Amino acid sequence: MMRIARRQMISRGGLAALAVIWCAFAAPFPAAAAAVPDARHGPLVAAASDLQFALEEVLAAFALESGVRARVTYGSSGNLSRQIAQGAPFEIFMSADESYVESLSSRGLTQGAGDLYGIGRIVLFVPEGSPLTPDPQLADLARRLRDGESGRIAIANPEHAPYGRAAAQALRSLGLWEAIEPRLVLGDNVAQAAQFASTGNTDGGIIAWSLALAPQMRERGRYALLPAALHESLSQRMVLLKGASPAAGRLYAHLRSGASRAVFERYGFVLPSE
Repeated sequence: MMRIARRQMISRGGLAALAVIWCAFAAPFPAAAAAVPDARHGPLVAAASDLQFALEEVLAAFALESGVRARVTYGSSGNLSRQIAQGAPFEIFMSADESYVESLSSRGLTQGAGDLYGIGRIVLFVPEGSPLTPDPQLADLARRLRDGESGRIAIANPEHAPYGRAAAQALRSLGLWEAIEPRLVLGDNVAQAAQFASTGNTDGGIIAWSLALAPQMRERGRYALLPAALHESLSQRMVLLKGASPAAGRLYAHLRSGASRAVFERYGFVLPSE
């Protein structure tokens, strides 16, 4: 994986341009809380970054209903899980990979096994003006790679981001991994990969469907939904953590409600059965 990390580097000029684009585009994405949240401001939630748009709607509804405003830190599930294991004061963990919840549960850091709240999907997102055509089998990307025409492609870092791992699995399933690996730009999480993909600094990116469905993203490009059979299931699980406050318990119940499930479904998550 270290070989991948080295290949995500952008030229110095390109990096400077990306910094400008990043500042201009950061506003549409909900702001994450500080690395060490302030426990005085409502329940503390650690959430996978593919939830940034869907979860903001759910939390806004909870705030109207309860008068309690939650605090959220978005990031890759692997990094958030590590922070929780190291004692970060989160009360709810919403992971994009249920194995991270299972690991924390086995260490006695959760209240039970939690709940599966959705199954995620990935898409090839292409920004306006890109020469790449999005299609479910990545046929145009394969052709461009074969002809030496492909530009950079953004994905989340497979080492700790479940959506990056799913993207890598899909590329391997289609026989494109070796050709595309030198062209990859790795985001720390899938939201950062979506920013890279949507700003025109790359030809496109393989990102979460839940992000591509957000109005802010739909205005910036188009996408093709990739077949679920190309990668392992993105089974996403949430759990109430040990020591969680009563307010966090109320929020957790709201996250399990029919109203919240309807929001997740609207953002492309396959809902688990009751």
